[in-house]
Parts: sequence; structure tokens; C-alpha cells
Amino acid sequence: MPAPPPLSLRTRPARRVPQLLLGLVGYGAAVMLLVRSGLGAAGWNVLTEGTSLTLGLSFGWTTNLISLLVLLVWIPLRERPGPGTLLNIALVGFAADATAALLPDPHGLAARIGYLLCGLVALAFFDALYLGARLGPGPRDGIMTGLVRLTRLPVAVVRTGIEVTVAGTGWLLGGTLGAGTVVIALGLGPLVGWFLPRVTVPLP
Repeated sequence: MPAPPPLSLRTRPARRVPQLLLGLVGYGAAVMLLVRSGLGAAGWNVLTEGTSLTLGLSFGWTTNLISLLVLLVWIPLRERPGPGTLLNIALVGFAADATAALLPDPHGLAARIGYLLCGLVALAFFDALYLGARLGPGPRDGIMTGLVRLTRLPVAVVRTGIEVTVAGTGWLLGGTLGAGTVVIALGLGPLVGWFLPRVTVPLP
């Protein structure tokens, strides 16, 4: 299910703003759960992990840096950021770093699988929560929608191409590419599709 179109900020702000903030903070925490599992993270997070190792920055700061660079690509794609886009850059990386400071390392395969599965469900839920607030897509989502519009290729083709490219680049930089990456690639879309209509702010 595609992300719902944005609404004016004047429409139901008492629900949408807290929902956006909770979604972004939870998204950052879920990302770190997946990374800490050590079983492989989502494609963009593999790139973030590899870049953070290369540059010597924290995962969160690298997330923010990549988000800013990705946002520049919106210019030729003619995408327009919303409040949610800018808050995505400000909050997700810091939430990931805060979670890393509090989250214990998993011991044993069962704990790592638990981190992976909990992280996957949490990532899907908070992603849907954030998108359902309808205050603008994240920087990475904007690249996908912009390329779909310009190339007229199916969403699945564009998204897969982007995920493979960023995951491969991240792996070359030292990021963790594993079985969990495949599980996330197969499971995230259907989970987001299930959560999204249940948390999306309805039209007035």
C-alpha cells in the first residue's frame, strides 16, 4: 500500500504531531534493534553502518548525514519536503544513538533472532505510524517516489533497485549483510501494508 497523500498541518494536529514524533523516535529505536541483532539490517541501514565505520562517526550521526545528502537528490527529482521530512532528519538518528546507549548486546543466537523479529515488527509499525501522520515522507521515501514518477517503472522495481544498491555499497564499506537483511526485505512491506491503514489519519 502506498503512503497516503499529505494533509494540511491544520487538519487534526493534536493527533498527527504526536503520532509523527512517536513514529520517528520509535523508528530510530527499531533500526538499532535490527543493527544490534548482528544478523543483517535493512538496506539503508547496512549503508549507514558501513559509512559510520568508514568515517568513524556514530550510527545516529551517520544516519542524519546520509539523510541530508539524500535530501539534496530531491532537487532534480522535484520532490517537496514536509514537516515530517525535516523532523525525520532531526530525530531518527538521535533516537538510534540513544537506543544504542541503553540496549544491551544480545547473547546467543536466540536473543539475536529475538532482536531481529522484534525490530522488524517495530520498524514496520513505527514506519506506518510516521507515514500515517501524513506530514511528508522521509528522505529515502522521496527518492523512491520521485524515481517512480520520472521513470514510470513499478514501485517494486524501483524500491528493489535502490535497496540492492545501498545494501551492496554498505556491505563493501563494512556493513553487516546477512540473513536478516533478506527477512526484512521480504517481511517489511507486507507488515507496513497491514499497519498503515490502521494508523493513517483519515481524510476530514
